[in-house]
Amino acid sequence: MPQPTRRQALEQGPGFAGYHPRPDGFDELLDGEGGVRPVWRPFADAFARLSEADLTRRAARGEQYLHDAGVFFRRHGAAGGGGRTWPFSPVPLILHERDWRDLADGLVRRAELLEAVAADLYGENRLVAEGLLPAGLVAASSAWLRPLVGVLPVSGRHLHFLAFDVARGPCGRWHVLRDHADSPAGAGAALETRLAAQRVFQELFQDSHVHRMAGFFRAFRDALAALNPVGGGRVGILTAGPGGANYFEHAYLARYLGFMLFEGEDIAVENGMATVRTVAGPHPLGVVWRQLRAGQADPLELDEMSRAGVPGLVSALRDGALTAANALGSGVLEDPALAPFLSRIATVRGGPPPDTPESWWAAAARAAPRSTAPLWVQGALRPAPATLRLFLARTADGWQVMPGGYVRLDSKDHAAAQDRGAIADIWVVSDGPVPVDTMAAGPSDTYIRPLPGTLPSRAADNLFWLGRYVERAEAAIRLLRALHLRMAETGVRDNPLLASLRDYLRALPLDPHETVPQGLLDTLDAALVCASRVHDRFSIDGWTALRNLNEAAEDKARTARAGDDTARIMTGLLHRLAGLSGLVHENMYRFTGWRFLILGRELERASGMASALAHFADPAAPEGALDLAMEVGDCSMTYQRRYSLGAQRNTAVDLMVFDSMNPRSILFLLERMRSLITLLPGAETHGVMSPLARAVLRAHAAIAVETPETVDRAALVALGERLDGISNLLSAAYLT
Repeated sequence: MPQPTRRQALEQGPGFAGYHPRPDGFDELLDGEGGVRPVWRPFADAFARLSEADLTRRAARGEQYLHDAGVFFRRHGAAGGGGRTWPFSPVPLILHERDWRDLADGLVRRAELLEAVAADLYGENRLVAEGLLPAGLVAASSAWLRPLVGVLPVSGRHLHFLAFDVARGPCGRWHVLRDHADSPAGAGAALETRLAAQRVFQELFQDSHVHRMAGFFRAFRDALAALNPVGGGRVGILTAGPGGANYFEHAYLARYLGFMLFEGEDIAVENGMATVRTVAGPHPLGVVWRQLRAGQADPLELDEMSRAGVPGLVSALRDGALTAANALGSGVLEDPALAPFLSRIATVRGGPPPDTPESWWAAAARAAPRSTAPLWVQGALRPAPATLRLFLARTADGWQVMPGGYVRLDSKDHAAAQDRGAIADIWVVSDGPVPVDTMAAGPSDTYIRPLPGTLPSRAADNLFWLGRYVERAEAAIRLLRALHLRMAETGVRDNPLLASLRDYLRALPLDPHETVPQGLLDTLDAALVCASRVHDRFSIDGWTALRNLNEAAEDKARTARAGDDTARIMTGLLHRLAGLSGLVHENMYRFTGWRFLILGRELERASGMASALAHFADPAAPEGALDLAMEVGDCSMTYQRRYSLGAQRNTAVDLMVFDSMNPRSILFLLERMRSLITLLPGAETHGVMSPLARAVLRAHAAIAVETPETVDRAALVALGERLDGISNLLSAAYLT
């Protein structure tokens, strides 16, 4: 009996059945005879042995990782900037390092050509004078920034990080489709896609001798740090913020590289010097890796409508007090009208070899069909046109190419369409073992404990309000559970206690006639917005827990029924909140940002407790109000254990206001706030307490000298006003 061919054997596997590329094109997986290309054979053999259930389970593992990590992008033009999940295809594109090296060498030469063009356009302008570039083409480009003409970057280079969209033509030759030189996006997405692919094919990845990416990022991180023109200056990533298309990528890169993440409002420029607004005062800024378009960077000298930029940024660059990667104005190199002139410029300036990517015009390459690569669709592989996004970084040793990147697989054959197709990892493989590189220091390096990073005021503000919103949501959930439990128990909807509770809910404001009120959903959404603005400082687990809480609340709001059903829903939401609180308290590093987060939560809890007691512990409150107050304050079990008698006002107030062993008592919370504030920058100067520290001490003393009999409604209202004043003082001192 004849043995089956490799192709026939592969088609017996569930994943490869029906994989039929176009006969007149180039396919990355199969050659012209239908055989598996040598570089793909180890992967293809292992892949073909996997069952359909195993393949589905593995693909779900990668999707789950991306979901938990919060990896998504925003649709361009979508109302409200809505986002969707990163469209992940688990099967990588595999290239041998020999093929990769030829491509990488060509891209390095192209990068040098682009650097020369940028230096000329903002310097001597000889390309226009010699007729190599039309003057009108340059002048008409919105990305050519006249205020930057004559400004030599302090680093001496305009380009530090580049991305290229690359594809093969039908004959297998590489073509550059597009240059990304202004603020290239996708490097963080490439890292996240690699991590997802590793989770899908962990054993295959280890056995395939795949080159790692960490060395590329470490070299670029060190190169940026070396560009710092300011002694002690910070290095960070400048982002447009959560509304930007790639914000979560920026946050991920900031965590991965150990950089600060800035928004425009974090930076101030005075007398040509750039500083970061932090809770400890202004700190010098030396280097920004710019992740927003150059035109948005400075509303004073560029786009006056920009709200994302830094007023005066151009002056800091002009004075040589700041390095920007890439230099402002680099976006002119992305103009497709420039591409046809690059070959002529390269030839006049020395000439590239005839078969290197910089010799190919983007306009001509775009018209040719692209090669196809495997796209995972509904449990099977299908050939899809492939566009590679590749990255280059300028390092101490010159341009370095990331050994990987990602490939966009487009089932509709629309190149560079943001919302079409899927994304897969790129594996550059070797015949033998490759170095296992990491971002960590080498074993021979002297260990130096890194100093804690500075905290921008904007980040502190969002952490503070994150704490407040989470606590506000918890109080609302407890109140709503108390309402629906009593509705379920009595079936009466108009007794005095329920009427009092509904009045209290309306004042928050929460509509008591909505099972899951919109006010609660808005509070949870506000917490998620705050967390998203500190995505580089808030743990992935914490972010996932908060997002899952929001999704659960929104889902239950559509089906919840008044009474016992809603009470059980609120109990489930409380359990989710408890998980989030555990992550914050047990796992979060006790840096300054954590203190602001906890301060927000403690202040909101104390304010909520004072408000609830003022309403439900009032002598005129209806029967059962004290029990309700202790239930909302999560003190019912403690009260029952400590006191054999029924609920009495003095004992309830003693437990909820004065008891130093009760972590929810007002005095306990005020004492915690005092301790946290003493650790903030400037809490005491030369033995003199700050206004904020004095205000907390006064609030603590005002309650500490009272007794349960004297803590009446007026005292509790006055305490609430003091707490509002503390919040205002804290904002004025640190958050603005």
